[in-house]
Amino acid sequence: MGTLLRGGTVVDGTGGPRYTADVLVEGDRIAAVGPDAAGRAGRAGRVVDVDGMVVAPGFVDMHAHSDLRLLTEPAHLAKVSQGVTTEVLGQDGLSYAPVDDDVLPVLRRAIAGWNGDPGADFFTWRTVAEYLDRLDEGIAGNAAYLVPHGTVRALVCGWDDRPATRAEIARMADAVRTGMDQGAVGLSAGLTYTPGMYADGAELAALCAAVGERGGFFSPHHRSYGAGALEAYAEMVDVAERSGCALHLAHATLNFGPNKGRAGELITLLDAAVARGVDITLDTYPYLPGATTLSAILPSWCQSGGLDAARERLRDPAALARIREDLEVHGSDGCHGVVAEWETIEISGVTNPELAGTVGRTVADIAGATGADPFDTCVDILLRDDFGTGILQHVGHEENVRAIMRHPRHTGGSDGLLVGAKPHPRAWGTFPRYLGHYCRELGLFSLEECVHHLTGRAADRLRLADRGRVRPGLAADLVVFDPDTVTDTATFAEPAQQAAGIPYVLVNGAFAVDGGERTDALAGRALRRRADGRTAPGTHPTGGRR
Repeated sequence: MGTLLRGGTVVDGTGGPRYTADVLVEGDRIAAVGPDAAGRAGRAGRVVDVDGMVVAPGFVDMHAHSDLRLLTEPAHLAKVSQGVTTEVLGQDGLSYAPVDDDVLPVLRRAIAGWNGDPGADFFTWRTVAEYLDRLDEGIAGNAAYLVPHGTVRALVCGWDDRPATRAEIARMADAVRTGMDQGAVGLSAGLTYTPGMYADGAELAALCAAVGERGGFFSPHHRSYGAGALEAYAEMVDVAERSGCALHLAHATLNFGPNKGRAGELITLLDAAVARGVDITLDTYPYLPGATTLSAILPSWCQSGGLDAARERLRDPAALARIREDLEVHGSDGCHGVVAEWETIEISGVTNPELAGTVGRTVADIAGATGADPFDTCVDILLRDDFGTGILQHVGHEENVRAIMRHPRHTGGSDGLLVGAKPHPRAWGTFPRYLGHYCRELGLFSLEECVHHLTGRAADRLRLADRGRVRPGLAADLVVFDPDTVTDTATFAEPAQQAAGIPYVLVNGAFAVDGGERTDALAGRALRRRADGRTAPGTHPTGGRR
C-alpha cells in the first residue's frame, strides 16, 4: 500500500511551471503523478490532503558538515525539518575518510570545532567505502561524499608546509581514485586550512585530472574570500580548465571590506569561463556572516607541523610577535588576507566548559570586559580550548549575496556547523530562508526557479540517477511546504529553531517529518558514484546496503 499526496501544487524541480496534481508514493518510489495517481488512489493506504501546499523534490544541501552528526544524533532535525533529503559531505578538504591511525587523532582535534569529537572508539572506519557503509546502517537523509584533499595530503605528506614531490602527488592521485571507486562523487579542498593550503596549482590540477577521469567534480574552498578573492576564484577556474574537471565553487561569496559590491566581477569571470566550455556550478548560503574555527585565522606557517607545533609557537615570544603582526598588520592568509577585525569575530562554540561565558560574544567584547588586548584574548582562548573554538565572522555584503544567488548555475548549500552553543543559524534555516525571505518576500526569483536551484540543478551536478525531480519512477524524496508561510525561524540569538511551514518530508518514501513532527524513520542511504559516473544508492566491491 502507498501514500497519496492529494491536491497539491507540484513544483517539479525542472524550473517548469507549477501545476495541480496528486502524487502517489509506493515503497521508496514515486509511482504516479497527475491523473494516473488519482486513478490509482484506491491503492493508497494513506491519503494526505495537501491542497494549498507545494509538493517539491527534497532539497539538496550541496555543502554540509553533517559528517558525524548524521551518526551521533540520528534524528538530524536541523536538516530534515528544512526539507533537506540529500547532503554532500566531506567538505573543505577535511573529513574522516580515508584516514589511518596516525592522521585520525590529529584530524579529530583539527576539526572538532566543525563536528565535535565523539571519541576514538567511535571511528570504526578508515576508508571511504567503510564510512559509506557506516552511513548505510541508518541515517535520516541521503548523503554523498567528497574525497577531502587536505586529509589525503596529510596521509601522504604529513602536516608540514612544503610542496609535494612528484611521487607524492601520484600517491595522492591514487588515493583520490580509490575513494571515488569506493563511491565518492568528487574532491573537496580547503585552501585556507592546513594542510590543504600548502598545495600549489599543479598539485590540485593533477588530482583534479584523476577526478575528471571518473566523471566527478572538484569543490574547492579556495584561497581567499577576502583580499585577492577574485584572483583565488580565477585560480580555481584555471585548475578546472587545465585538468578537464568539472568545478563546483563552494560557498561562492565575496566577503570582507575589499569585496563590497564586487559580485558583478565574479559573475563576469565565471560567465567567461562557461562560455569557453568550463563546466562550473556554485553554491551559496543566504546569510551575511561566515563561520569557521578560531584557529583557522592563524597564518599558515604557524600551523605547519600540526596543532602541537602551533601550540608551541603560540607560547614562543618571537613567534607570537610574528603571528600578531600577520593578524593585525599584514593580514593572515588564514584570515583571507585581511587584518583581523576583533569586533567581527564572535565565539559560537567551545569545547572547554570553563569558556562557556565567551559564547555569543566577540573577541573585542571579551577583551574589553577585562581591559585585555584582543590578540592576547584570542591566543588565550585558543590555548585553553585546545583549538576547538568555533566562530562567526560578521563580514558579508547583502548586495553580493543577492547577486550571486541569482546566477543560473547557482545551487543551495548551508555550510552549516551543527556543534557549539550558538552555531550559525544557516544550519537550521538555509532552505526555508531561500523560499520565504528571498523568493516570497523579496521576489528575487519565481518559486519554480527557486525550487530548481535547490533541487534539480543540484541533482544534475551530483549526477543523481533517480532523484531531484517529481517524476514517476524516481525516488520518493519529497517535501511539502506552505508557500505562504514557509520561513526560517532560526536566529543568531536562538539558532536551533525548526523552520515553519514545512509539514511533511519524505525520504525514500518514508515520512521523516509528519504533520510537522519528526518521526523515528531512518530511511536515508549513502549515495555512491557508480562505474558509469552516475550517483545512486548501491554497493561497492566490499559490501554496502542496497
